[in-house]
Amino acid sequence: MKIVSRNEELLRDALSCSPQPSSRTSLASCSKLIRFEDISAAAFKIQCGIQKTPCMYSRLSKQYGMDIYLKKEFLQYTGSVKERGVLYLLMSLPQEQQRKGVIVASDSNFSMAVAYHAAELRVPVFVIVPTGTAPARARMCRDYGAMVISYGATAKDSQVHARRLAQENSYLYLEEEDSAVYLSGLGTVALEMYEQVPKLDAVIFPAGGHCGLLAGSAAALKHLNPHISVIGVESESFPVLQQSLKAGHPTEDQACNNHHFYGDVSGVCFGSNSLQLTGKLVDKVVAVREEDILISMLRLLEYERATVDAEGAIALAALVAGKLPELKGKRVAIVICSGNLELHLLQQCIARALTLDNRVCRFSLVISDCPGDMSKLLEILAREEVRVLDIKQERTFVTSELFTVQVTCTVETRDKIHTSQLRNALLERYPRAAWTER
Repeated sequence: MKIVSRNEELLRDALSCSPQPSSRTSLASCSKLIRFEDISAAAFKIQCGIQKTPCMYSRLSKQYGMDIYLKKEFLQYTGSVKERGVLYLLMSLPQEQQRKGVIVASDSNFSMAVAYHAAELRVPVFVIVPTGTAPARARMCRDYGAMVISYGATAKDSQVHARRLAQENSYLYLEEEDSAVYLSGLGTVALEMYEQVPKLDAVIFPAGGHCGLLAGSAAALKHLNPHISVIGVESESFPVLQQSLKAGHPTEDQACNNHHFYGDVSGVCFGSNSLQLTGKLVDKVVAVREEDILISMLRLLEYERATVDAEGAIALAALVAGKLPELKGKRVAIVICSGNLELHLLQQCIARALTLDNRVCRFSLVISDCPGDMSKLLEILAREEVRVLDIKQERTFVTSELFTVQVTCTVETRDKIHTSQLRNALLERYPRAAWTER
């Protein structure tokens, strides 16, 4: 957690091992930065304010050839695992600062967690968001109890304004980073998983820019059982963590995408403490494609009735992509850490995932514009047991012979094999049928 205000020293005594804001922690001192005792203390302190989410055996296990247990952190009140670190941070503040209040400048999961738990603790809380922020996000923070202020066209404008307000009013400006307090709170999820699923072989976490969950949880798991494999997953589009581990210091990926779909997965503001803990304790970091994340979201919705965002689905995406074949036959826990996806994005993601999964396809063909020809096409579709989603007919701009109609159909099939059967059946009767590639 990066704390910026006139009172930067407020949290230095919250944990005896908390780092100085300007210091760089060496690998040798990582164990002093965050200890297992710190994580245990955090678990005890936040137990009344955080949901102990289930870690349940998944029906996806058979499909991927391993015993999969899903830690459903998206069931937290604000839909994010970030609540753990935020609540422990806020409870660790001196009473004087709690009375003055805190301020954040984003519409992220972190800000929503601050808005909710600060209000619950009766700490005045202000959230500064850019003017282009989705109304639903701003409304959610307001409903949690925060004073929401729209300011500036960009996130940087909002941050500058928030810092100025913090200086003028003695608020504590909070920006997600990697203090020992915050990492200890996030690490409590690992304690619960270890208790809920005996004899774990591996645990998979989301990684990317904000790798505090991965680092804090790795510290807990490796203390409890050094033989448990800890694996991080990030996006191929911006492999910030892998680049930073290779470079030995935090780096920024110039290709980093700010689209809301990626949320905190594409962040670049994690600190050297999290990076060094990750380098020392995490066994493996893999990258997955956007397509794998979308299919992972679809699998979770269908098999688990879980509506999650990219950050929540990315850990499972490593199995969808076949990036971890060494886990076959093992007992594996996966953290589903976030479920805050805007409704219009959810609709787009599921529609795209069905196409990527070869379950929605589109084809075009030309038939004579005579009575009965359309019914013959529909008979084939009915015989093949596909679900027709849309049919469009074009007569005016057909470039083939006269008195024909171009028909474009969008249909839903069961799987890739069913799609192939449909294609063969259509080509047998309509050799010039054209399929739209996904």
